[in-house]
Amino acid sequence: MAIWAIGDLQGCYGPTQRLLEKIRFDPAQDRIWFCGDLVNRGGESLETLRLVHSLRDHCTVVLGNHDLSLLAISERTPDDQRKVNPDLQRILFAQDRDTLIGWLRERPLLHTDRDLGWMMVHAGLAPKWTIAHAERHAREVERRLQGDGRRKLLRNMYGDFPAWSPALRGVERERAIINIFTRLRYCSPRGRIAFNEKGSPGTQAPGLYPWYEVPGRVERELKIVCGHWSTLNLFIGHGVHAIDTGAVWGGKLTALQLDTDELRIVQVPGREVATPGEQD
Repeated sequence: MAIWAIGDLQGCYGPTQRLLEKIRFDPAQDRIWFCGDLVNRGGESLETLRLVHSLRDHCTVVLGNHDLSLLAISERTPDDQRKVNPDLQRILFAQDRDTLIGWLRERPLLHTDRDLGWMMVHAGLAPKWTIAHAERHAREVERRLQGDGRRKLLRNMYGDFPAWSPALRGVERERAIINIFTRLRYCSPRGRIAFNEKGSPGTQAPGLYPWYEVPGRVERELKIVCGHWSTLNLFIGHGVHAIDTGAVWGGKLTALQLDTDELRIVQVPGREVATPGEQD
């Protein structure tokens, strides 16, 4: 038996298949954690989503920002849905779209396994959030997303403000929580996210820190595996294992084995691209 975490797929079906073959994934005994952003930009998002859905009894998925965007678009009119890129349209107008979208909506923002000693999130955690804080805030949003309030939540989740505060209420609170779990890279010591900073560490403006290096951050008892930050590439430090290695941008797709004391990383080439684009 093996438990693997895999970085952002972003609709890269071919590399996903090759990576599963390379780690010799056996659904009869193995398990996979997917770090979010299953879809968008790779050109094969429908096939990728169908593949992960077919493995649903053998995998754990957390939602990324691109997954949430797909869910938001799925609540719009068909005319509006036809305005998005062809990669997402193929999901939105597929015969099995309701099955795929309904399953995706039920995925969490955060997954923890204390027996294994790991937790998974797409982007990061606020500097002052303990694991208990993170679990509680994730459940707040998940209940809304999976209930009758999902349309209001998805319609109002876009925006860079406000910064997180425990005093926030309503849609502003939900937006701040979603931004931390799915969009965080750099922030100030007070936790204000710098959304426009997307480069590798050392390129950010003064006074900003990678979320896992913020002075005064709380210590967490679980190791963290995450994705989202392709320009960070493969990063291991401060208890964090960031494994979005830019498969959709022509980089690599990465798997990290979680149930072993030794560091075991397996990679395959990502999709072929002519020119790297904006990485988000």
